[in-house]
Amino acid sequence: MSNNPFAKLIEVSAFQVTSDDIVEGHPLPSLQYASMSGVEGGQDLSPHLQWSGAPEGTKSFAVTAYDPDAPTGSGLWHWAVINIPASVTELPTGAGDEHGSGLPQGALQLPNDLRLKRFIGAAPPAGHGPHRYYFVVHALDVEDIGIDPNSTPALLGFTMLSHTLGRAVLVATGEAK
Repeated sequence: MSNNPFAKLIEVSAFQVTSDDIVEGHPLPSLQYASMSGVEGGQDLSPHLQWSGAPEGTKSFAVTAYDPDAPTGSGLWHWAVINIPASVTELPTGAGDEHGSGLPQGALQLPNDLRLKRFIGAAPPAGHGPHRYYFVVHALDVEDIGIDPNSTPALLGFTMLSHTLGRAVLVATGEAK
């Protein structure tokens, strides 16, 4: 499939991200599907993410979840977390609930494309075929990305352009259930 969200961005160092919940190139488990969209078995649980090998000079991380295949013309942002301290290298399953209960001190969730400050699970429309879900950890050269907590993930992406030292990418798939 085309539409790689990083194809036209400046190339940065790659580092590693893994998960106890999702596997590169494999379908998302039901837990990462959208209960709020009525997907049977969906629980809107953000996946466990663990990363290593971030570039030297990393002062914070941001985490995003994005579906470039959503039928919107611009994809769909499922989750965005900013200002994760550089000492943090893991988020537990469910960290992205409506309270951000699994997020470290100082980290903030931005509103996703449904304008909810939380992770929203997958819900590809019936007959639309497979979607890709990019779970990305961005290593940044600032402790605070300096955007309004009500900013969109798209604005976050633009603001991160000049602050990104590295990127760790994990892509899972999903289809209508």
